[in-house]
Formats: sequence, structure tokens, C-alpha cells
Amino acid sequence: MIIRATLSFVLFSAAAFAQQPPAPGRGGAPRGPMVPPQEETGFKAIFDGKSLAGWDGDPKFWRVEGGALVGQTQTDKQPDQNTFLIWRGGSPADFELKLQFKLTGYNSGIQFRSIELPDIKWAMKGYQADMDGQQQYTGQIYEERGRGFLAMRGMFSYIGDGKKPAAVSGLGATGDELKSIIKSEDWNDLHIICRGGLIIQMLNGRVTSMLLDDDTAGRKLDGLLGIQVHKGPPMKIEVKNVRLKTL
Repeated sequence: MIIRATLSFVLFSAAAFAQQPPAPGRGGAPRGPMVPPQEETGFKAIFDGKSLAGWDGDPKFWRVEGGALVGQTQTDKQPDQNTFLIWRGGSPADFELKLQFKLTGYNSGIQFRSIELPDIKWAMKGYQADMDGQQQYTGQIYEERGRGFLAMRGMFSYIGDGKKPAAVSGLGATGDELKSIIKSEDWNDLHIICRGGLIIQMLNGRVTSMLLDDDTAGRKLDGLLGIQVHKGPPMKIEVKNVRLKTL
């Protein structure tokens, strides 16, 4: 009963959170005036915009440039495996994370509630706000070195104890429709919300994926934050205005 009640609440919240005004010409009733966003409160900057202070990664791939954390690979300059810039300021449990990112090229992601592998320096395992240059994966929730695809763009997914991820509901827009809000090779706003087993990912003000993870063996309820440099074709990830709010 508890699981059913939780799922019902999350589904109701997802529908309300993701609802958008009807598109012109589709016969939807007009909506009232838009409410301006609430002022940010309780957030703390965890990147000073000038240095790698508080962050730890392979200096061959990470630098600060133009007020942003920058990770970059080239055809002839590749890591042995996916490598990460790890925030050393704590292991947030329930939190909100806001930042801006710009991806040029192949693939990257923002890690959260993750661990650092003990036998591979700067390698991480855990939840990831996925992103790629072709916008095939951008906006979904992935698990690096773990269970793989957890919640596709445009979907709310549920993972029962010992079960595999299962799509439960849409979020009011398809993955292709949400793809249109993503800015290729330009700055995007990312907002991640974690409360218990519930994870919400937003891009440019829209909910793109949600996950309720009740798999006690597979999930993690706290952990490290990080940014990914992906082995493979050349890529460049830039991240700025990183703010964290613990709940």
C-alpha cells in the first residue's frame, strides 16, 4: 500500500510539474498569466569561477577557462577510461543542484550520489544526468558503471526492490518534443532534485525525466558529485554557475 500510495503521489506530482500550456491551434483552453520563478534561496556556490579549488580531476583533461570548469579530449589525447572532475566538498543526500553546461562534441554527464572507484583514480559509479552532442541521451537519468538507462527523456520510471527499471508514465511531452528545448553547443540550465528515492531532472525549466528508485541493493541515497569526460570521439564540456542546496 505504501508503494502504491507513493507511486500515485509521484505520478500526480509529475503531471502537475510537467504540464505545459497547450500549443496554439490545438484547441486547448487558455491558461492564466505565467507566475514568475521564485527567487533562489538556500543555494551555495560550489565553484568559485576562477580555480579548481574544491574539485579534483586529471589535470591533463581539466582546466578553468572563461569562468567555467572545462573538460576536453582530442583524437590524440584520450583518457584510459571515462574520467571525472570530482567535487570534494561532501556527499550530498537530499539536495538540489543547479548549473549551466555547454557540450561540444561526443558525450558527457553530471554525476550525483556516486562513488569513486577504489582501484581507478578519478573514475565514478552512480547516477548521472546524461548528455550527448546528438541529443539522443540528453535529459535522461543514467547510471554509470551500474544499471544503465534508468529513466528515458520524457518518462517517469520506477525501480522496485530487486527489479529492473520500468516506465510508469509520460511527463506530458515526448522525448522528441523535449529534445527541442535543448540548445546544442550552447548554454543549458540543468536542475537536479533528489529527495529519498525520488530524482527529478529539469533542463531549461522543463522536467525531462523522473525516477523513483526503491531498489535497496542498487540505489544510493547520498554520494559524490562530478563531471564526466568521456573516452571516444573529441568532446568538450563546460560547466559554470554551480550551486548546491542541501535539503
